[in-house]
Amino acid sequence: MLDNLLYEKFSSEKARRLNPLQLAFVGDGVFETFIRNYILNKNCELSAHKLHLEAIKYVKAHAQSEIIKRIEQELTEEEYYIYKRGRNTKSATVPKNADVTEYRAATGFEALVGYLYLIGDKERLNFILLKSVEENLIKEN
Repeated sequence: MLDNLLYEKFSSEKARRLNPLQLAFVGDGVFETFIRNYILNKNCELSAHKLHLEAIKYVKAHAQSEIIKRIEQELTEEEYYIYKRGRNTKSATVPKNADVTEYRAATGFEALVGYLYLIGDKERLNFILLKSVEENLIKEN
């Protein structure tokens, strides 16, 4: 997914100065693209609507909060710092299908994904993304 980065990488310092919601904005897009590609590769026979329904299982706030809970111990100190900044940032809105705690954890997860993408740390980003789709990581609710 990230072999050909189509942007100029941010330095770690420059990325750290971004607002965590800006990092989450990028991370949301990166994660959504990864999940859509993952699901399509596993389920080429599904209709677009059914692919969308499968993707929602991963990209909703509840799922992202579960993902970060399970991988939190594997984060580096820097990654944990970025996650916490995203998690602790106040947002003007909360989706109707998520509680505030889940939404904030999901925002932290997206901030982390956005940060790793922007600094071009493909190895760690791929590690986090692959961990997010490991067997039994996402539970049906």
